[in-house]
Amino acid sequence: MLAVQGVDVNYIFLNLKRFDIEPRFGGVNRIAPAREWGATISSALREGLAARPSLAGRLEVAAFLPEAHLLGALEAGRITASRVPNLKVAPSPAIGCQSVHSEDVAPGGNFGAFTTLRPASAMRQLGCEWAIIGHSEERKYLAAIMALAGATTESLARAVSELLGAQVRAAQKAGLKVLFCIGETAEQVPARREVLARQIEGALGAADMSRVVLAYEPVWAIGPGKTPPSAHEIADIASDIKKIAPCPLVYGGGLKKENAAQIGAISELDGGLVALTRFSGEIGFYPDEFFEILDLYAQGAGLDAADAAGGTANGQEAKA
Repeated sequence: MLAVQGVDVNYIFLNLKRFDIEPRFGGVNRIAPAREWGATISSALREGLAARPSLAGRLEVAAFLPEAHLLGALEAGRITASRVPNLKVAPSPAIGCQSVHSEDVAPGGNFGAFTTLRPASAMRQLGCEWAIIGHSEERKYLAAIMALAGATTESLARAVSELLGAQVRAAQKAGLKVLFCIGETAEQVPARREVLARQIEGALGAADMSRVVLAYEPVWAIGPGKTPPSAHEIADIASDIKKIAPCPLVYGGGLKKENAAQIGAISELDGGLVALTRFSGEIGFYPDEFFEILDLYAQGAGLDAADAAGGTANGQEAKA
């Protein structure tokens, strides 16, 4: 077991991936031109949170954007903050990056020879507070490279964990907090606990766990048309994960309007990870729909009775 300290706060994360690409190029961005996409989202998040001041001190929100949009999002956040007076009493969203490189610049060492890569110090310098590391899509990419080199299943999983662990350490050394993703494929469900334990212990053994939040994302439940596990199943899995590393834990893998209140009511969880907000029709991420999810989650968790519509879904009791 990895020793950590508990934190009395809920987290809502947004993994915005490559949702900046417009439909004419095969993407799902219908909310703003690509150059304005990050800034549009940042402004919408700040204004939406400003309308929910009772969440102050009880909720941390962070959005992970592709690096091309970081500067625009951060600048838009500053402008929005200057014109929305309530922001001083509302939780302000943080901006995070999509993983980091396992090496970094250093005085007297490598001064920046990292072509195509994303050093953590560069992300911190731009204004990022978080890095998302270990997402199933990142794991799949790393595994594919290692498979081409002839790695066996066992050595491949070990190598992926070692590389992700180096990325976590690099992120923390640069001052970033880490959202570390874990999850099993459909084939791994029978050995779920062992798979999750290896993913956590293999990568986080040397990490500062006080600056890590875990995100459980069952790979088999991610994406349109997939059925997420029930609230009871999530609670059982979350309990197992916290026996391995009792640090803050959020749920991804199909967090949406239909189940947000139920997930918010799960006492073993400390928040959620949202990607798509619409899973059919014109699928994509839409800020107004994100706040519907946040309000329902807050109701289920008992966080936001003053701002959101009262009550919890399906008779679920709120967390104490």
